[in-house]
Amino acid sequence: MKAAAYEKELERLQIELVAMQRWVAASGARVLVIFEGRDAAGKGGAIKRIMQYLNPRQARVVALPQPSEREQGQWYFQRYIERLPTTGEIVLMDRSWYNRAGVERVMGYCTDEQYERFMNQVPVVEKMLVDDGIILIKYWFSVSDKEQQRRFKSRRNDPMRQWKLSPTDLESITRWEDYSRAKDAMFEATDTEQAPWWTIDSDDKKAARLNAINHLLSMVPYEHTEPEKVTIPKRPDAENYERPDVDDQRFVPDHAATLAG
Repeated sequence: MKAAAYEKELERLQIELVAMQRWVAASGARVLVIFEGRDAAGKGGAIKRIMQYLNPRQARVVALPQPSEREQGQWYFQRYIERLPTTGEIVLMDRSWYNRAGVERVMGYCTDEQYERFMNQVPVVEKMLVDDGIILIKYWFSVSDKEQQRRFKSRRNDPMRQWKLSPTDLESITRWEDYSRAKDAMFEATDTEQAPWWTIDSDDKKAARLNAINHLLSMVPYEHTEPEKVTIPKRPDAENYERPDVDDQRFVPDHAATLAG
């Protein structure tokens, strides 16, 4: 989509996100949003735009690394449960417990028994969360094989994004159909009435971000409240204060000045 239309609508939606967060904080609601999808599907970009203007004290991103040895000995859901939102908080999970139904299943990182146990338990766990009052929203970012390949090549040539190309990411290219089967099985078992999956076509990143934010706003029953008026006080005159000699301070070299020409 055209950049001007995208930027205008993104700004409008981000203003609404701030209003929504204000309601969440005031009402004590708990919001949990799960972002899943294939590698390079655009999850990170959508999360970044959602978080851009939110208060980080009341909204956070959970992106867990591989489990530690201690965590491997815990109940599978345990390290995720510890990071659920508290009252007045929004949590965005950049991948979640569904790692077990996706990469762990396809790459053989879990046993068949562990996989089957997860598939049986996850609808129960999610129902418990919803029954306890958590607003749970699950997104699947869907990207085509051609677009994923293009994004991988773009990352390969970008020194700021090369870290996004892990060996597991690259192997996903050769296991496209395996991941498709795993996703289909996951949807069949976990697309429930209390915690349904919402699919976002993400071949167009800009459209996907707008669609995700617009839908997220529609899923939270927030009300507009006026923020408290802020009065900026006048700065009083300094009394009995003598500033230290500026030459006694260490200043960062002015690199920006070298670019002035």
